Amino acid sequence: MKEPIRKVTHKDGRTRFRLVVDIGVDDDGKRRQLTRTFDTKKEALGELSRIRHQMRQGTFVAPSAMTVDELLDVWLASATRDVEEGTASNYDSAIRPVRTHLGGKKIQTLTEEDVEGLVDWMLTSGRRRGGQPGSGLGVRSVRLTLGRLRSALNLAVRRQWVVRNVAEHATISREAKRKADAHKARNAPWSETEVKTFLAAIREDRLYAAMMLALIANRPAEVCGARWEDVDLDGAGTITIDNTRTIVYDRTRDKGDRNKVVEKGTKTEAGRRTLPLPVPVRKALRAFNAQQAQERLKAGAAYSHSGYLLVDETGHPWKTDKLRREAYKLMAAAGVRKVRLYDARHACLSWMANNGVPDTVVSAWAGHSDLSFTKRTYVHPDPESLRAGSKKLKKLLG
Repeated sequence: MKEPIRKVTHKDGRTRFRLVVDIGVDDDGKRRQLTRTFDTKKEALGELSRIRHQMRQGTFVAPSAMTVDELLDVWLASATRDVEEGTASNYDSAIRPVRTHLGGKKIQTLTEEDVEGLVDWMLTSGRRRGGQPGSGLGVRSVRLTLGRLRSALNLAVRRQWVVRNVAEHATISREAKRKADAHKARNAPWSETEVKTFLAAIREDRLYAAMMLALIANRPAEVCGARWEDVDLDGAGTITIDNTRTIVYDRTRDKGDRNKVVEKGTKTEAGRRTLPLPVPVRKALRAFNAQQAQERLKAGAAYSHSGYLLVDETGHPWKTDKLRREAYKLMAAAGVRKVRLYDARHACLSWMANNGVPDTVVSAWAGHSDLSFTKRTYVHPDPESLRAGSKKLKKLLG
């Protein structure tokens, strides 16, 4: 067997010791070797011992020129093998800040300080799309990006491309979290009074029924994906949630045309559900159905018989971005706080939970398979329920 360490004498008389050691095979089955040169034989022997020990332990990491961008390409291909198109697009979007800030850096030179710098940059000036470019991203977006980077580096550790995951202990500053909590508090779900004020103000609006569906905890994509065939107005009085229409950002398309509609079933089995329609919602849907019949007559051959519940005056289905924009206009006209449609959904789920509806029913109504997730994320104590708690405590405290 050839000696892995040999003495090398340079022209200037300097003597060094060159280590050439086998470190496995490449993808084509060819032998891979690592060459390093040291000032003393003792140093070369120490490195040889370290490499052989780590190879026996399965912890050896060979030098690599792989960049963060290249790692993210490998991770994205692996992570999106069996996910929906919308989820794959979200993964791709989440790692964009990493590509922008650290993409060209070699993964084996990546440090914890680099990751902390990425987090700070995202919080202060990382926004590139949506809102004001160059401003800071929200804490939730930063958490998502950090989570994807951790996952990519875990893959690199498993495949022995890096020694450890330098993003494992990266955190978001307490001050950033405090600001995010303050912003979240300002965007709390509607109170019972706000819900009633909003509905009273839009009672005669064409979108009254659609807003009712959003309020009874249908997601925007579920409202846009609902079809009249899913609604039973005369018999059981139910709506079956079984179809969604959502927007996916597709970077392969031309700029200005990257938002495309993807239609699919619900994300989970729990998401597919049949809800009994409250009487006011059933009445609103009947009125909307009758109004659409009149619109069909008026439009004649120009009407699109799409079968969707939420359509414009010529029968064309709405997209979730249009639903949100129109909802915000209605909120402004009604003089109520602007909240996301998801927060309107939170309001009704919280009301149900705070008014005696069993947790299991609230979770099933929301389309969740995880009861604790519903309670942790969607159920918020309102002032009325807190006052009820005060009355209970009065009995205890005398």
